[in-house]
Amino acid sequence: MNDNLSSYLKRYIDLTEQENERFQSFLKKTVLNKGDFLLKAGRICTARYFVVKGCLRLYYIDSKGNEQIIHFGLDNWWITEYDSLINQKPSNIYIQAIENTELLTLNQTSFEKLTLEIPKINTLFRIIMEKTFIASQRRMEYMLSYSGKELYQKFVSQNPQFLQRVPQYMIASYLGMTPEFYSKIRSNSV
Repeated sequence: MNDNLSSYLKRYIDLTEQENERFQSFLKKTVLNKGDFLLKAGRICTARYFVVKGCLRLYYIDSKGNEQIIHFGLDNWWITEYDSLINQKPSNIYIQAIENTELLTLNQTSFEKLTLEIPKINTLFRIIMEKTFIASQRRMEYMLSYSGKELYQKFVSQNPQFLQRVPQYMIASYLGMTPEFYSKIRSNSV
């Protein structure tokens, strides 16, 4: 059993040891090297992924050919492309490892079986989706309300772990800034 995942689960739901073991028995270990893709545009997402160790980015390419980062996944976070997974349609999203990454993969068929067998799993993923939605909503609010400098400062104060692990141009994309503007703000804030 993965202790990181067990600790994560305890934060949101109360599983017996047997339920935890059963849940984890459905997970498949996946290893990605830096730069490898977990999902590419045009493919259908088939699973939810728990990041044991590493870092991923979820992004799309806009009409001008620019990468627009929507989300990151770090150690002990879940990541997936919900629109493709739930609606079983080809994605316009990429999920790529930006560090060597170890994942636990929960495919949709296993998820369906688990939610019938252990209903608390459905509660877990409802909570995860709610927290993801809230974070997305908050990010949008910040992007629309704050100046570039305020947005950078808010991001840094709430996510210091990203500064050590994520390249600056990716943080700039996530914050909706050009790398040059991000660099200028960063140098004025240090």
